[in-house]
Amino acid sequence: MTSAAAVRRRVDKFEDRRRELADAALLALADLGYARTSLRTIAEHTKFSHGLLHYYFADKVELITYCVRRYKEACVQRYEGGVGSADTPADLAAACADGLAAALEEAPLMHRLWYDLRTQSMFEEAFRADVAEIDSGLSDMIWRNVSAYADLAKSEPNCSPSEAYALFDGLFQQALLRHLSGAEDALDDFRRGVRDLFPRLMR
Repeated sequence: MTSAAAVRRRVDKFEDRRRELADAALLALADLGYARTSLRTIAEHTKFSHGLLHYYFADKVELITYCVRRYKEACVQRYEGGVGSADTPADLAAACADGLAAALEEAPLMHRLWYDLRTQSMFEEAFRADVAEIDSGLSDMIWRNVSAYADLAKSEPNCSPSEAYALFDGLFQQALLRHLSGAEDALDDFRRGVRDLFPRLMR
């Protein structure tokens, strides 16, 4: 094995281990939130030691941002796979609504952790670059769907990408709050709100 190949193998093994640790830590992070966690408390909720977590992650900031980034990237991949085959504007809006609602229902605590992290970024500079990058990816995802809807509807968006993202994100966050509070109609209202929003964003 060449030295370059050996280095790549070590890097891959290191990254595989980080992913394993992050996946184990996600449940504790989602349950406890940012303020109530440290590497030690996260370790107590997993089978891994504090020392092992600290070896792979410098601090809880690095661990939390790594966890949330991984989860959000997986959500985007699953979501976009579900809306890519829509043939009409109504089909695309419905697929988008169903995909976002499914993501919310599947793991509300994970999304709560994301909003916790985004709020903390206003106070913790260490979070800001990662939060901005994740936000940018989510905004791009929404804009691809708004643009696709406009193409199917033979129209044009009447808003900017950031405005569209703010509207969808606002609906998502409000639905999440209601869902966590036990509102039985939160997801149905959210689906309806997403479906109704698309035509309002067209000229």
